[in-house]
Amino acid sequence: MRPAARLLALPVRAYRLVFSPWVGFHCRYHPTCSAYALEALEKHGARRGLWLTLRRIGRCHPWGSSGIDNVPD
Repeated sequence: MRPAARLLALPVRAYRLVFSPWVGFHCRYHPTCSAYALEALEKHGARRGLWLTLRRIGRCHPWGSSGIDNVPD
């Protein structure tokens, strides 16, 4: 992972460590948004990985869909 992507992954890892156990595991998609974010940052780097993550979080709402949503190649 490049340095910029590694820097963007820090808040995601902190969320998974601190807040995720308190919030619960009720995700609409598989993989979860945090796992999706880490995979997108690893595969595509900081800029595109951040864009894919923000799009994914934007789709996660009560009227959105659910199911399997893997990171595109």
